[in-house]
Amino acid sequence: MTHNILITGGNGKTGRRISHLLNERNHTVRLGSRSAKPSFDWNNPDTFPAILNGMDRAYMAYAPDLAVPGAKDAIHNFTKAALQAGLEKVVLLSGKGEKEAEACEDIVANSGLNYTLVRASWFNQNFSEEGFLLNPILAGQVALPMPDAAIPYVDAEDIAAVATKALLDDNLNGKTLTVTGPDKLTFKEVVGMIAKATNRTISYHPVSLQEYTKMMQSAGLPPDYIWLFEYLFREVLGNPDNQEVSPDVEMVLGRKPIAFEDFVTRTAATGVWNGEPKTD
Repeated sequence: MTHNILITGGNGKTGRRISHLLNERNHTVRLGSRSAKPSFDWNNPDTFPAILNGMDRAYMAYAPDLAVPGAKDAIHNFTKAALQAGLEKVVLLSGKGEKEAEACEDIVANSGLNYTLVRASWFNQNFSEEGFLLNPILAGQVALPMPDAAIPYVDAEDIAAVATKALLDDNLNGKTLTVTGPDKLTFKEVVGMIAKATNRTISYHPVSLQEYTKMMQSAGLPPDYIWLFEYLFREVLGNPDNQEVSPDVEMVLGRKPIAFEDFVTRTAATGVWNGEPKTD
């Protein structure tokens, strides 16, 4: 049986991967973005009915993060519109150990829709050309707080595979799936693995959260961006519960999750870690 499936954040890390997997299975995919037709904007509920029209199921990836102000209202409005449009099911991408994200999960769980929640650990792809840590790696100097946090990084390929399974398999209705990689790694260990794979000198420098905030301010980053990263470092990486490895990827997919080492090998082969830092 094929479905008509809306992918919000269709051009994002997980959305484009899910779209590819669904297209391979001959499902009809509609991408939700401001540039799509019809246009979709999380901040404009008036765009919801048109994008949901004719859809059976939807993948919800709220940007930039479920922790930011306005996310709960957007999720409430979207699930209400999805219920009115007659959708069979939604799958929400959530963050592992984020209290604000859990509030959004509750909205979905109580919406009257069939649902699956996918709670993701930090992405491997934060270190690739898709992530915010590429430039420090290219510069050979990675300064980050929380040096003792051991993170079970998860690959976006695994998140997409689990979310795709959740969209298609009604046996996963009502489930909360926590997706992590198989190993817990510190920033120092991660940077060391990338340095070894690229045969480059890349140093990790632990800094306090206050120092990191000043670095972001000096770089001219927007206040809402700075707030979000302060939150993620303080509330998410600082929470010991978020440093646990979950068996859910293997349970859902029947295989081991992608190890960070395998991600490093794959990414190093593309040469992306051997370029010059971007200055724009």
